[in-house]
Amino acid sequence: MNVEENYIAFVIKQFQSYKSLAENAFVQVKDDLLFIRANGESNSIAMIVQHMAGNMLSRWTDFMTTDGEKDWRKRDEEFETIEHTKKSLYLLWETGWQCLFDALEGLSAAELQQTVYIRKEAHTVLEAINRQLAHYSYHIGQIIFMAKMLKEEDWNSLSIPKKK
Repeated sequence: MNVEENYIAFVIKQFQSYKSLAENAFVQVKDDLLFIRANGESNSIAMIVQHMAGNMLSRWTDFMTTDGEKDWRKRDEEFETIEHTKKSLYLLWETGWQCLFDALEGLSAAELQQTVYIRKEAHTVLEAINRQLAHYSYHIGQIIFMAKMLKEEDWNSLSIPKKK
C-alpha cells in the first residue's frame, strides 16, 4: 500500500472516529434537549446535525464532477429549528455520513491530486478532504460541548474522565 492509499484508509478511520464521538454524545441527550440553544446566536445539536448532513450531501454527492456547493442545498434552512424526532435526525445524520463514506471509499490514490471545486474555489481532492475533516471535527466538538452542558453531572465521558 502506498502513501496515498494509506492516507485514504487513515482519513476514513478519522471520519469514523469523529462520527462515533458525536453519536456517543448524541445518544446521551433526551429528545427535547436536542433543540436547546444557549442563546439566540448559537445552534442547537439538532441544527448542527442538520447543517452537517446538508453539508455532507452537498460536498460529497458527485464531488469529483460537480461543485461541492450544490444549487439544491438550502444552507440557511439548516440553521433553523425544524421539528424532527431524535430518530429522524439520526437518519438524516446517517444519510450524510453514508454519502461521505461512499465517496471516500470509491477514491483511488491517483485521484488525490485531481482538482475539485467547493463554492467555485479550486482544491485538490486531498485539500478538499482535509477542509471537510476540519469542518466536521469543529462541529462535532460543538455537539459534544452542548451535550456535556445539557447532561451536567450525568455526563458519561467520551475520553479519560477527570481524576482517572
